[in-house]
Amino acid sequence: MRQRHHFHIDYLGHSVSVTVQTGHGSVVEVLVDGKETAQTTTTGDRPVTVPVELPTEPPTTVTVRAAPGPGTPRCLLLVEGAAEPQVMAPRPY
Repeated sequence: MRQRHHFHIDYLGHSVSVTVQTGHGSVVEVLVDGKETAQTTTTGDRPVTVPVELPTEPPTTVTVRAAPGPGTPRCLLLVEGAAEPQVMAPRPY
């Protein structure tokens, strides 16, 4: 059965949202400021990393790491040079 899980974080004044659709094959969709910027698929519970650019001046490249399982999916925002990844909060909608 397919389920959708939503995650969100505000970073450098921009909204980064991720939807992870689990099931036979997982689909990860990334939106920056409400616009789809990346989408990828993975099989099973394998984590996937998705590079995205934030529209700063100059553009800032960050990476979203989505782990569809096992269990409840999780998402992190990875920023080059940051000491630790930013945990993306789950959204219940």
